[in-house]
Amino acid sequence: MQKIIAATKNKNKVREFKEILPDFDIITQEEAGIDLDVEETGTTFMENALLKAKAIFEKTKIPSLADDSGLEVYALDGAPGVYSARYGGEGLDDKGRTKLLLENMKDIKDEDRGARFVSAIVFVTKDRVYEAEGVFEGVIAHEMKGANGFGYDPVFYVPEMGKTAAEMTPDEKNSMSHRGKALRALAEMVKN
Repeated sequence: MQKIIAATKNKNKVREFKEILPDFDIITQEEAGIDLDVEETGTTFMENALLKAKAIFEKTKIPSLADDSGLEVYALDGAPGVYSARYGGEGLDDKGRTKLLLENMKDIKDEDRGARFVSAIVFVTKDRVYEAEGVFEGVIAHEMKGANGFGYDPVFYVPEMGKTAAEMTPDEKNSMSHRGKALRALAEMVKN
């Protein structure tokens, strides 16, 4: 099986890639001996994923898989959106960004707290570029709950599950998440 480089330094994303695509031999940039930070200058998740996957492929000539994903909150006009990982500026970690989000939503009523996670996945090979997208609908809770997941998962409440993404098991989350949907769609494209 040919190796595929995950065009990310986010270990949580790589773990999810491997869980969702067990038939693919996915390695990290570190395992491939690559230290490359691709500047995310795109205005959409797909543009950023494409930038990352193409940069890694051009450097290595090894098939590359990239994800750009984030949280879109309807009451905040889609923010943090493509800036999800940089929300609030440098110096904030996942918890700090999540606290900032809760602060920015403190006056928003329950019925207006709808949000969605979006994932754009790009897989670049020498012959082709594959693109897939997935969406995960939910609402923003009033407080953080759960120890699983990462990013905004502790405040992303999924009504049909009755819990936040951070309270779900990895299998539960992967079965319905934005990244799970996008990766499974991509796997189907590659197989066909």
